[in-house]
Amino acid sequence: MPKKAYLLLLATMLFWAGNAVAGKLAVGHVSPMILNLARWGFMLAILLVIGGKHLRQDWPAIRRHWWFLLFTGAIGFTGFSVAMYSALVYTSATNVSIEQGGIPLFVFVASFLLFGTRTTVGQIAGFLLSFAGVVVTAVNGDIEALLHLTMNFGDALMLLAIVAFGLYTAIVRRKPDMHWMSLMTALCIGAVASALPFVAAEALAGDTILPDRQGWLIIAYAVILPSLLAQAFYVRAVELIGSNRAGVFINFLPVWGALLSLVVLGESFHVYHAVALSLVVAGVLLAEVSGHRADSRRQAVPG
Repeated sequence: MPKKAYLLLLATMLFWAGNAVAGKLAVGHVSPMILNLARWGFMLAILLVIGGKHLRQDWPAIRRHWWFLLFTGAIGFTGFSVAMYSALVYTSATNVSIEQGGIPLFVFVASFLLFGTRTTVGQIAGFLLSFAGVVVTAVNGDIEALLHLTMNFGDALMLLAIVAFGLYTAIVRRKPDMHWMSLMTALCIGAVASALPFVAAEALAGDTILPDRQGWLIIAYAVILPSLLAQAFYVRAVELIGSNRAGVFINFLPVWGALLSLVVLGESFHVYHAVALSLVVAGVLLAEVSGHRADSRRQAVPG
């Protein structure tokens, strides 16, 4: 079971890393709020077509938990996406990479505050180790570059994004029992509903950019891989191993980003990439082993 979760999480992080690259490429080709609405709107349409049978079967559960599902979709889908796409307009990829590495910490905090989920010393140590790899990747092996990073409006937006995703990861494990397509459909309804005010605000500010050819290609990518497949993979992985253990894998995001830059953009692979990858993998393994042992001990305790 854990091996399946690991594969799902690694694929999820690859798709999400590509989403960050796509979000940067979207600047000037489609505005952030239109991109967000199109992403979840098209995904909702696809799910309604292919998952209608499951939706009808799960409708009683959806009606009982509608408030939870709408809120979770608004926070995890629209909240994170709006903040991240907007942040990429104002801040650098370096800053965003470092800030995304903080998501597991917010997962730990949200899980503890909301549900009393314990975080082991090994999980904290693993987080710090993998976060060191995130930093090495983000600053291109030049640690002194950290001294020159500044907080701007984009960085503040990205901090809101990671808080939103940390909360989403913590609460999605408490989802009602239903087929994953029904769950994703309900979450997308929440995402689309909460996206509309942002689109209206963007239009009133005169910042709307309707998609051109590149914009439509970015939307297509965002709908299929980071949304439809990645979200389903992530929900299932959290269901299998829990939010704390799944959240640590988010530190693979900047590493996948570096590898995507190598393959897609033809950038060079340096020694610091290998060092960073080693740190991230070691940190994730340490946190996962610690989390797995803690879960096993809890299950072994009677009562």
